[in-house]
Amino acid sequence: MTNPPAGSLALGIDIGGTGIKGAPVDVATGRLAAARHCLDTPQPATPAAVAATVSELYRHFGLPAGTPVGVTIPAVVRHGIVRNATNIDPTWIGTHAGELFGGELGIPVTVLNDADAAGLAELGLGAGRGHTGVVLVITLGTGIGSALFVDGRLVPNTEFGHLTIDGFDCCPWASAAARVRENLSWAQWVSRLQEYLGYTESLVWPDLIIIGGGISRDADRFLPLLQLEAPVVRAHLENDSGIVGVALEAHAAQARLATAASPGTPGYAVVG
Repeated sequence: MTNPPAGSLALGIDIGGTGIKGAPVDVATGRLAAARHCLDTPQPATPAAVAATVSELYRHFGLPAGTPVGVTIPAVVRHGIVRNATNIDPTWIGTHAGELFGGELGIPVTVLNDADAAGLAELGLGAGRGHTGVVLVITLGTGIGSALFVDGRLVPNTEFGHLTIDGFDCCPWASAAARVRENLSWAQWVSRLQEYLGYTESLVWPDLIIIGGGISRDADRFLPLLQLEAPVVRAHLENDSGIVGVALEAHAAQARLATAASPGTPGYAVVG
């Protein structure tokens, strides 16, 4: 592990459908302070089983006491409560994720929608840094995630990945996983992505579109083929953006909590 300045370290944990990955982050630079560690997502991915895996990841890094911790969830998180189950086990609906993880670890835990976390990383330290106006971040992976910012402020839980075109959910149709699952050529997949992004653009009229997720590593193969009014760029933090974004927010949340609670008081912090 590298040694970032005191007080600039936070742990980010990103929950996915097949894997749960995490790493400590130097929040001043957005760089990982140690190699990512990944564990299989338990099946079924019930709240208790996932919380136990998150705890195992937390213990793996042996971080100093007081290190802020943030966790992303592939679902709508409103006031700390998971509100849908499109990309997560149905038993999560109604679960207070902040209290769950905070109780498991015995420390405050920040909880974010996974795409919102990725967006915060890109707006803070990546491709959207310094941009004003409307910025749309789209993450392409197993599904499609979205994060919307207006003059740098997050509009949480947009879920634009589940827009419908001709009655069909765009998430399984235009995701990066669809290209592999259906053995689509890049041109065939980009045709779908163009239709999806064009429709989304017509709804929110962004000044900048940032494409993230693992497939952003192959941005040169598909970004030049897109024809949209807004500039479209690759996410700088690629597949680490969720980890980095939730670590940034956990660090900020700890500062906010310090003014409202006594040191060492277990609790939680949420966005959305």
